[in-house]
Amino acid sequence: MNEYALLMRHEDGSKVASPEQMQIWMKQTMDWIGGIAAQNKFVSGTGLLFDGAKVVGHKNVVTNGPFGDIKETLGGLMIVKAESVDEAIEFAKGCPVLQGAGNTVEVRQIAKSDGVH
Repeated sequence: MNEYALLMRHEDGSKVASPEQMQIWMKQTMDWIGGIAAQNKFVSGTGLLFDGAKVVGHKNVVTNGPFGDIKETLGGLMIVKAESVDEAIEFAKGCPVLQGAGNTVEVRQIAKSDGVH
C-alpha cells in the first residue's frame, strides 16, 4: 500500500467565507476525513494559514507570501494510504473544497524512503 498527498487548492484565496459557511465546511471536512479514517486509510492532514507565510527562493531570498489575493492558493493537505492512485483519486473526489468553482485537489504519490515506488 502506498501513501498519497491530497493537496487542496483554492482558485481564489481572496474570497472570505462567512463564519456560518466556515462551520458548514469544517463539519463536511471532518465527516469526509472520518469516512477515510473509518477505512484505516487516513495518515495525517492539516489546513494551512496565510498569516505570516514566507517564501524562500533562489539564493535564500525570503519574501512575504503567498498571499490570498493571488489566483491560486494551497489551503491544506492530507496524506492517505491507498492501494492505487485510483483509490486515492476516489478519496479526493469527496473533498468538500471541490464545492468551490475552480478549486482542485491534486493527488501525488509520496516517495518511499527506500526510493521504491
